[in-house]
Parts: sequence; structure tokens; C-alpha cells
Amino acid sequence: MTSFHYLFTAALLAALPSLSVSAQQFTPQVREFIKVNAPLIALTDAKVIDGTGRPAQLHQTVLVRDGRIVQVGPVKKVKVPKDAQVINCAGKTLIPGLVMLHEHLYYTMPAGGFFNIAQMPYSFPRLYLAGGATTIRTAGSIEPQTDLAIQRLIGEGKYIGPDMDVTAPYIEEPSMDIPALNTVKGPEDAAATVRFWADRGCTSFKMYMHATRADLAAVLREAHQRRLKVTGHLCAISYREAAEMGIDNLEHGFMASSDFAANKVADACDYPAARRGLQNLPVNSPAMADLIKLLISKGVALTSTLPVFEPYTGREAVLGGGMEALIPQLQERETTTWKQNQQKDSASVALFKKELAWEKMFYDAGGLLVAGTDPTGAGRTIAGYSNRRQIELLVEGGFTAVQAIRISTLNGATYLGRAQEIGSIEAGKRADLVLVNGDPEQDIKQIRNMDTVFKNGVGFDSAKIFESAKGKVGLN
Repeated sequence: MTSFHYLFTAALLAALPSLSVSAQQFTPQVREFIKVNAPLIALTDAKVIDGTGRPAQLHQTVLVRDGRIVQVGPVKKVKVPKDAQVINCAGKTLIPGLVMLHEHLYYTMPAGGFFNIAQMPYSFPRLYLAGGATTIRTAGSIEPQTDLAIQRLIGEGKYIGPDMDVTAPYIEEPSMDIPALNTVKGPEDAAATVRFWADRGCTSFKMYMHATRADLAAVLREAHQRRLKVTGHLCAISYREAAEMGIDNLEHGFMASSDFAANKVADACDYPAARRGLQNLPVNSPAMADLIKLLISKGVALTSTLPVFEPYTGREAVLGGGMEALIPQLQERETTTWKQNQQKDSASVALFKKELAWEKMFYDAGGLLVAGTDPTGAGRTIAGYSNRRQIELLVEGGFTAVQAIRISTLNGATYLGRAQEIGSIEAGKRADLVLVNGDPEQDIKQIRNMDTVFKNGVGFDSAKIFESAKGKVGLN
């Protein structure tokens, strides 16, 4: 093929996003992990938790044609075509592919005595898909050009991973000595950052801890006129201020709220004071109830990222069973840290319990609660493993399994404006599905028994992908 013909063909394919999934081509490196790839698939006799919040349905058949769900219904009422590939799902549960909104393609990797983060371009995309995440938003990038390239490679069938909404580099004023962290110098620079990365394909923007109200105003102006959204891990700006200004999303539940810090100074971040304010706040505080009411009235979504705050005492060293994913040196680091923190984190335990309660209050009051994991922090939170753990922790916080799955699927799709396409198991939607061995509604930890993760109707072998990433996190 001549270079002209190659370029012409590539341009033609790029202009046809509606091509059926059966036409998608995969490289041998990706095909190795595919276990189901047929034009017509019948998943029969499954328990279905469809992501809408409706009660689970037993003995269901889900028909998938060319990557789309065409029918969902009782086994006795759905006729299975003779040419379908039939997968018997007796004793198994189907849930939608997870839509997770606080993910990263990097991991905690200190630089000498400095906190730092390093890109994991090989291990993390595949771990997300293995852990059931078929769509993610990278809530802050350190290598946006790498994230955008991985997004493209996944779309071209050359790379294993979820669909990605890529967030631009952090919008943060110079303050913290984190080598990988992007910084801006004032609102004009913040606005220029939005314009630059929006033009290159980033679809959201994240304000960070020391960004000011003027920075936020500039970012909101530039992003919203492009119909793009802005989220924040805040500190200098309070939740109330950000909501009044029009921010779309707030990260980390209420754990990043500085609204209750004593003697809060405008546009100044005093993280210890903010944390003390939350620790001293009664769980049923009228002030928190008032803040929740305001956020809901302003349509601000709240991202639950429970794994990154999970206490140490009596819990896993690496969340969701992900120790095996780490290189040996990091396994040693995390084991040592876990041992040192046993019975020494009572303050974290108390605040974590309050956070669980506050998120439930927000949800019960009608707020849009979405889910993510934030694989940073101390290093216990790892892509894929932590996504399943997030669902378990929501159940620990009082949500039913059905509610926790909705928060982690359809709610995320709703925030992204893609609820007509993904987020639930309904006819007409894309076949993003997770087949679980067992019943998470009876025992939420069975969510870890993922068998096949379907993305666009193509079924990937979860266990095989997890196996391929063992000992890789920390290298790439």
C-alpha cells in the first residue's frame, strides 16, 4: 500500500466512528487477552444488576449484536438465535462496565525525600480493564501527552485498557515541592492552560489545592464556553465558594473540604486546619447538612474515593488484594508501612467513618455521587484492584450492592453526559458488561471474582490480564 493510500484509508476510518465493533481490528498483543469476540452473543441465565438502581433480576438473557445490547429479559421470553455464541451464566452475575471518575495512569513513586508520582503506561490501563472499568476519567495528568496517546492506542485496538476521558494537567499555584506536578502563575496562565489542552483533546480540568478563586473563575470561563467540565481537589477554595462559582464536580467526597477550618483565610490553604475542622465536626452537624443542600442545589457532583483514605488497622496492606501487582521493592515498602501503622491510626478510622456517613447523606438527599479510586496517596491504591474495593467500601458505608453498583456505573455515565450510551444494561446501549462468578449482592467481596469484562461487546479475560501485570507496577 502506498503512503497516500495508507493515509487516505486511515482518514476514512477515523471519519467513521459508527462502524460496528465486529469490524474493529486488534493487534496480536491485544487478541491474546480476548476470550469472546463474536457478532452475536447470548449471555443466558444470568443474575442481572443493571446499574439503574432497580432490583436485581434472576434468570435473565442478554443478547449482544455487533457490540450493542439488543435485548434483555427472562430466559423464557428471549429467543436465542441459532448463530449466537452462547455463554451459560448460571450462578453468575452481570453488572455494567464500571465508569470511574477519579483515576490516574500514575502511581506514588517518591523522588528521594520528595513526594512524587510516576507514569505507569503499561500496567495501569490494563489493570483498569481487568478490574471491570470500561470507562475512566483521568482526574489530573502528569503526562497528558502520554494519556492522550494511550487513549488513541486503545481506540485503535493496539493497547489494552478502558475508554478514557483525559483531564488536563493539574491547575495549581506554585506551593508544593512535587517534581511531577504542573503549576500555573495566576488566572491568565490558568486560562491559557485550558485553551492549550482543550485544543489537544483533554475533556476536563482539575483545580488543585492552592489554586485561587480567580484561577477557578478563569478556568470555568474557558472550559464552560467549550462545554467542558471542571472538577477540584480543593483547599484554598472552600466547597461553598466553588459551588457558588459554578464548579461541576468536587473530588474525595468531603475529605478535601476546608469549609469547617477555624479562621479560614480566603484563597489560602491550611490543610492541617481543614482536617481538624472535619475531625471536630459532628457527623450529624447542621452545618454539613447545609453544605450538602447547597451542593445539590447547584448541581455539583461529588466523587467518592474511599480506597485512598482507607485506614490501616485490621485491613489489607494493598487494597483489593493487589500486593502481587507491585515490584518486590514496593511490596516490601507497603508491607513495612502497613505494619508500622497498625493500631496507630485511630484518628483516620474515626474520620473515615464520618466520611462514609456524609457520602450516604449526600446520596440520600438526592446528590449525584460518583465513584473513583485515586491510585496515589501512600501507595496502597492500585488501578483495577482498587476499583473493586471502592464498591466494597460503599457497601461498608451503608449502601446496598445495587446502589453501590449504580454509583460506580450509571452515575458516572450521567456525569460524563453519556448515560444514553453506557452505564447500564439496557437495550440499545453499548455492551460494556462485567461477568462476575458469584453473587455480589449476597457477598459484596464476590465482586472480585470477575470472569469476563466486555467492552464494546468484546470479552476480555480478567484473570489473564491481571496475571500479565504481576510485578509490573513500579516499573511501567
